[in-house]
Amino acid sequence: MPISAETSNDGKSVTIAISGQFDFNVVQEFRNTYMNIDTGQSHVVLDMREAEYMDSSALGMLLNMKKHLGVGDNSIRIVNCRPQVKKILDISRFDKKFQID
Repeated sequence: MPISAETSNDGKSVTIAISGQFDFNVVQEFRNTYMNIDTGQSHVVLDMREAEYMDSSALGMLLNMKKHLGVGDNSIRIVNCRPQVKKILDISRFDKKFQID
């Protein structure tokens, strides 16, 4: 499964792991994952360690998730990006909307 989610033991954060191609083919799976997150969660982390590629639909999915969760700028962390994924995020200026580590 390319998308998985895990809630921390204290229930205050959710880590969503993305593997393989983060593109239009996983729109519904990604949406189902973030729709199940309690909007009161204080931290959302997207672990991109296994993501090999992302396209413009993935950027849209990230913005939709942010809107659904109703969180402010830099309250969602995107971590462990491969260079090619980080480059797409940088070019798209997503560092202004998300915390990218």
